[in-house]
Amino acid sequence: MTFLEVTSGTWTITFIGWAIVFVALVVLIAVFMAVPKIYQTIVERQLRKEGKLALDETLASNDISGDTNAAIAMTLHMYLNEQHDEESGVITIKRIQRRYSPWSSKIYGLNNQGF
Repeated sequence: MTFLEVTSGTWTITFIGWAIVFVALVVLIAVFMAVPKIYQTIVERQLRKEGKLALDETLASNDISGDTNAAIAMTLHMYLNEQHDEESGVITIKRIQRRYSPWSSKIYGLNNQGF
């Protein structure tokens, strides 16, 4: 087996791997872009069944600007953060007795000459 045969196989595997990754990314992008449209069609069908769909009014009212979304999100964040109990802010540190270990014992120091 020559060097060119080994490297050509390596490059083939590399390009096939890259192609698979990019095809998967394109498929994911297509799925993520199609989900809102599919959801909107399902909602439209349900509203038509119930007789509540005025097509122009309902669909136009579902479009909310980014500023409105940000205001709603901030309001919900502030409201939900107020649900927590008030903390005292006092930190308690408890000392724990450690097990005896000769590795940390000072009696076995370098100055202990047992002659």
